[in-house]
Amino acid sequence: MINQTRLASTDELESIFQRELLTDRWAATETSFALAVRHRELGDWPASRDWVQQCLRLLEGFPSDTEEQVATARTSVGGVQLPTYLHSGVVEERFGALG
Repeated sequence: MINQTRLASTDELESIFQRELLTDRWAATETSFALAVRHRELGDWPASRDWVQQCLRLLEGFPSDTEEQVATARTSVGGVQLPTYLHSGVVEERFGALG
């Protein structure tokens, strides 16, 4: 279990993502967003871009007609704050050209 008082490493987040991808695709989508944020914070733009694109691909598999459908289930992942709503518009707004 990751201590929420510190930021998880990208390796820890990637391990979480791999587990979630098999069991909970929405959680994996949230974690891919967190990975994009962490890599951006670390200045690793190519990795951030890859995770932004992964997040957008996963989001394509979910409906986004109502707020309930795009509301995040968690407030943070590995110490990375998540937006209240997660959809392609939010990702593109937060990451701009990386998407």
